[in-house]
Amino acid sequence: MDGTVHLARLQFALTAGSHFLFVALTLGLVTLVALLQTRATLTHSELHARMVRFWGGLYVINYVMGIITGLVMEFQFGTNWSGLLEVTSGVFGVPLALETIGAFFIESTFLGLWIFGWGRFSPRVHLAMIWVVALTAYASAFFIMVTNGWMQRPVGHVMENGQARLADLGALLTNPTGLLAFGHVLFAALLTAGLFMAAVSAYHLRRNTAENEFFRRGLRTGMLTVLLSLMPAASFGGVQFDYLQDTKRAPLVSPLAQAGEVLMLLSWQLITFLSLWFLVKFCYRPRRFGRVFLLTTMAALPLPYLAMISGWVYREVGRQPWAVYGLLRTEDAVSPLSANEAWLSFGVFVPLFAVLVTVNFWLLFRHARRGPQSADAPHAEPAPLPVPTF
Repeated sequence: MDGTVHLARLQFALTAGSHFLFVALTLGLVTLVALLQTRATLTHSELHARMVRFWGGLYVINYVMGIITGLVMEFQFGTNWSGLLEVTSGVFGVPLALETIGAFFIESTFLGLWIFGWGRFSPRVHLAMIWVVALTAYASAFFIMVTNGWMQRPVGHVMENGQARLADLGALLTNPTGLLAFGHVLFAALLTAGLFMAAVSAYHLRRNTAENEFFRRGLRTGMLTVLLSLMPAASFGGVQFDYLQDTKRAPLVSPLAQAGEVLMLLSWQLITFLSLWFLVKFCYRPRRFGRVFLLTTMAALPLPYLAMISGWVYREVGRQPWAVYGLLRTEDAVSPLSANEAWLSFGVFVPLFAVLVTVNFWLLFRHARRGPQSADAPHAEPAPLPVPTF
């Protein structure tokens, strides 16, 4: 591969990896928010209603920034990967169109109604809205993983005049590499959101604020989510090894892919240790968490992100030199760019994504540091949830 191909690959790795950080937290956090609102609606618990508003505000911030990065990322297909679209659009078009309909027409519409619907809809109707948002988020993730699964193991297509055409929709949607990856991503996202909730709660518990009960509940909820997600995520990940391509089998696998596998496994081991530590504390002293445990929980926040990015590197880099395994080489999938055009694209997209990621984490940190008072309504009728402000 020449330098232009490597530069296009690096650009997409950095931008897609950045976007995936948003997706992981969004997918898991919307589930926890929906469960918390279910509890608040059924039990009329004011504490859980406040938890919905606080964690829901963090979810909305991350979701909006994720949409922005997703829209920007899609432009790269036209600028850098015209060869991929020319050969595979007949297959890619189906799941990506379904994902777009689910993500932008249904999910975004109901999320807007949920954000601005506090006090304007009945509690049960408002609850139904967040569950529609959660389910359409799952559908969006499913169709994305179906698309990626086809790149790993192309099935259900025929080649006509050098172009792939969909021949069996059922085979595409039930491709094991897509289904197993979807299950793995779903539980990994829950684990990420759980540890995020636990880490933010640990930060406030260390400060010994007036909201200790609020954040004790948040820490327990978050860590229990981590505990319940660990084994399913690991199981879905392990079963995928039955479908490894030859390029991912040692000694053919690249050093970068091998490194991704070893960082991934190390992160999972550290998260498992923290979960067992919490389980012991939960069983014996459920209302007290020591300073060392709180600091460790805060420090562990990057681990699920590191594990997921490392696993993604192993999955994608290990497939090389194929963009679509056995069907289309990466060098043939890249647009015919000159060196100057490739550097211009890199110089525009990568710094833009760096800014968006930085802004997102700054907004999350600012909202999280303020605590639940930042989401509480100052009057009887709840106000809309906060949206990102710059």
